[in-house]
Amino acid sequence: MLWIKQAALAAVATAALLGPASAEVVYNRANSGEPETLDTHKTSTVQESHILRDMLEGLVTYSAEGKAIPGQAAKWEVGDDGKTYRFTLRDGLKWSNGDPVKAADFVYSYRRIMNPETGAKYANILYPILNAEKINKGQAKIEELGVKAIDDKTLEIRLEQPTPYFIELLTHQTSLPVHQASVEKFGKDFVKPGNMVTNGAYKLAEFVPNSHIKLVKNENYYDAKNVKIDTVMFYPTPDFAAMVRRYEAGELDTTDDVPADQMKSLKERFKDQVRLGPYLGTWFLVVNTSKAPFNDVRVRQALSMMVDREFVAEQIWGQTMQPGYSFMPPGVGNYGEPAYMDYKDMSPIDREEKAKALLKEAGFGPGKPLKVEIRYNTTDNNRNTVVAIAEQFKPAGIETSFINTDGKTHFAHLRDGGDFDLARYGWIADYSDPNNFLFLLKSDNKGFNYGKYNNPEFDKLLEQAAAEMDLTKRAEIFKKAEAILMKDMPWIPIMYYGKSNLISPKIHGFVQNTRGVYPSRFLSKDQ
Repeated sequence: MLWIKQAALAAVATAALLGPASAEVVYNRANSGEPETLDTHKTSTVQESHILRDMLEGLVTYSAEGKAIPGQAAKWEVGDDGKTYRFTLRDGLKWSNGDPVKAADFVYSYRRIMNPETGAKYANILYPILNAEKINKGQAKIEELGVKAIDDKTLEIRLEQPTPYFIELLTHQTSLPVHQASVEKFGKDFVKPGNMVTNGAYKLAEFVPNSHIKLVKNENYYDAKNVKIDTVMFYPTPDFAAMVRRYEAGELDTTDDVPADQMKSLKERFKDQVRLGPYLGTWFLVVNTSKAPFNDVRVRQALSMMVDREFVAEQIWGQTMQPGYSFMPPGVGNYGEPAYMDYKDMSPIDREEKAKALLKEAGFGPGKPLKVEIRYNTTDNNRNTVVAIAEQFKPAGIETSFINTDGKTHFAHLRDGGDFDLARYGWIADYSDPNNFLFLLKSDNKGFNYGKYNNPEFDKLLEQAAAEMDLTKRAEIFKKAEAILMKDMPWIPIMYYGKSNLISPKIHGFVQNTRGVYPSRFLSKDQ
C-alpha cells in the first residue's frame, strides 16, 4: 500500500510539472463570401484564395508581410535570356496523403489549367508561359506548354518573353498545384472533404455550404512543426454588421472586412483591434458596352461625371477607401502615376453641367430619362454605395433600379456572360504590375471583360507593352492605354481599396499588407 501511495503521489507531481495536455488551437476566421469552388483552376475570387492558399502551396508563396518567398521550390535560377526559369523543389516534400510531391505534379497542374476542356476562366493570367495562350485557345497541343520536369526535383518553365513580374505571378491561386491521382479518380468531386489531397499547411476536413469550411493541420507539410494553429474555421459572412456582432461575441477571431458606416464607433469600441491599411485594388462599376445606350461613350462619361467620389469614400466608407479617378490605384509596380480622368479636378457643379450636356447630345433629357439598372453583390457597404450613387445620378435625370444577389451568384452571372447595364466589381492586384489591371479589358479576355469592351487601339498598345523590354518605355505605353480607358470609360472607377480588419488580441503574427493576404500558417493564438 505504501508503494501504491508513493506512486500515486509521484504521478500527481509529474502531472503538475507537465501541466494539462495541450488543447487544440482553433482559429475562427471570417471570410466575406462563400467560395464558388475549391478547384484552383476554376477559382477567381479573393475569398476563395484565402482558403486555397491555406491548403495548397505553389512554387512561390506569400510571407506574413505579403511578399513573394520560396514555397515548394527551395530556390530558382533565371537564364541569361530572361525567359527560362529553373526551380529546385525542397527535399522530402509530401502531399497530405503521403505521396511525394514531384516536379511532374506541377507539369500536370499547369497543363490542366491551360487545357481548354478544363474551362478555367482565369487561365489567361498564365499566358506569359511559352505556348500557354495558343494551347488555351485550342491552337497548339498541350504537350507544347513551356513547362517540363527535368527530374523529380527540378522544374523548368520557359516564357514567351522576359516577364518582370513572373515570380510574383506564381503566388497566385491559379499556380497552386492539384493532386493528379485524385483528380483522375474523383473528377470534379476531387475538391470534396475526404477526396481532396493538399500540399500546404492545412487539409480540408469539412465544407458545409453557407455555414463553414474546416481546415485541419497537415502533418505532412514540410514546415508543420512551425504551424501553431491546429484548426482553421472559415465562416462566410457577407453581412458585415453580423460579422462585427460575431466578433464582439468572441465567435470570430478576425474579420475580413468591416461595415464602413460604423468605422467611427468601431474605433471607439475596439481601439487598436481595428487595423487599417492600403490595398492594391480598385472598386468599379462595369458598363455593358455591348448594348444601347451604354455603347455610347457620351452616356458612359456622363455616368462617371455624376459620381461624387469624395462623398462615397468619406461618408459611405468612413475614409477606409480613397476616391478613384484612374483605372489603376497609385503604387502599382513598374509604372508611376496613373492616367487620371481629365475632369478629376473639375468642380462638382461643372461636372454635372458637362454630364447633362453629354446626355442631351445622346438623346436623353426631360421627357426621356436615362434608365440604369445596377447589379451588385450584397454587402452593407456595396448596398450603401450604389444607393448613394443612384442619388447622385438624379440631378441629371437618371433613373436607377437595382438587382442584388449573393457574391457567388453575382460573379458567376458576370463570368457566364449574363446581361446587365452596370455591375459592381472590384479588382485586387494578383501581382503589382500595370498589366494585371489593363489585361482585364483586352477584347479577347472572355474571362473578365464582362462589359465586352472592344478597342483595337487599346489592344495594340497592350501587345506593344508585352514586347517592350525597357521598363520605362513599357510604362509609357501602358499609360497611353490607361488614358484610352479614361476616355472610353468602359469600367467606371469609383474608389481605390483600403483594407479594414478587426483582429483579436489573442491573435499574433497578423501583418496588414497591400496584398491583403494573411496565411494562417504564420499566425498563433492565445488559449
